[in-house]
Amino acid sequence: MSKKLIAVMLAAVMLTTLLAGCGSGQQAQPQPAKAQKIIIAYTPWTGYGALFVAQAKGMFKARGLDVELQSIESVGERKQALAAGKIQAMAASLDVSVSTVADLPLKFVWAFDASAGADGLLAKPGIKSIADLKGKQVAYHKGSSSHFMLTELLAKNGLKESDIQTVDMKASEAAAAFMAGKVDAAVTWEPHLSKAVKSGAGAVLATSKETPGLIADVLVFKEDYIKANAEQVQKIVEAMAEATDYLLKNQAEASKIMAEAFKMKPEDVAADFPTMKFYDLQGNLEFYGTAAKPGPIYEVAKKAAQFYVEQKVLKQLPDLSKNIDSSFISKVKK
Repeated sequence: MSKKLIAVMLAAVMLTTLLAGCGSGQQAQPQPAKAQKIIIAYTPWTGYGALFVAQAKGMFKARGLDVELQSIESVGERKQALAAGKIQAMAASLDVSVSTVADLPLKFVWAFDASAGADGLLAKPGIKSIADLKGKQVAYHKGSSSHFMLTELLAKNGLKESDIQTVDMKASEAAAAFMAGKVDAAVTWEPHLSKAVKSGAGAVLATSKETPGLIADVLVFKEDYIKANAEQVQKIVEAMAEATDYLLKNQAEASKIMAEAFKMKPEDVAADFPTMKFYDLQGNLEFYGTAAKPGPIYEVAKKAAQFYVEQKVLKQLPDLSKNIDSSFISKVKK
């Protein structure tokens, strides 16, 4: 084949390629990069309802986000997954988040809710007061919000943790052990509280109503992730604000969405709503406060920090102003 013929053929191929790319006179546009997956870990809890509403109603997708919700009940496993980069964020109680800041620089960017009766202490018949727990077996998840609340309840009644027999179990396991008669008492949350009472195993001895504001839940990201992905984090916070508004106005629909995710009955999820306070955007702004007038989140976080110092989880009280970040909620349009 002559060099002249080869040149003619190459020119023809280049012309065909050019015409195909131009179409009706316009150059082919590059395809947009696929959105990076953002995995948010959670423990099954009605307070995190905004996550599931946002997912089911396409509120993440509408903002160009690819979000995956992953159930991880163990506090330790959630922390490890976040540290290893297996997840990008976690929904967790404020106290648990505070306990993590010494090992992982975190930012608390959104508050989901505050428990107002949804967490509680179960006790078998015969145990009439918290003082009666002395020497008894109490199941609860150490290093969790259940542990935090129990310590507060014990202190209010003149007892220390050393006055009881600790049985370390996750909230769902603690409830199951209580219903099976394997422990004298258990700290857990809804819907486990109601299930245990219906089973006839015992009664609710105390709830988070007696420790107002102590148990709150937040969405946290690692600080380095936020620095590299601030725009995506802003969009997630905006989706949380929209989803919470929807949840509060459409509780029946929200209950169905969560029931499917938690493999529960919608009516059981709906029964949890009166036991918690959901924070919408305005609620977040009030909870976080301002630099001039810090909100309640600082007081609760400080109490949690003191608890974890006493538990030797934290070596010293952290500077929580580095972790409580209201910059994202302040940019959400009302």
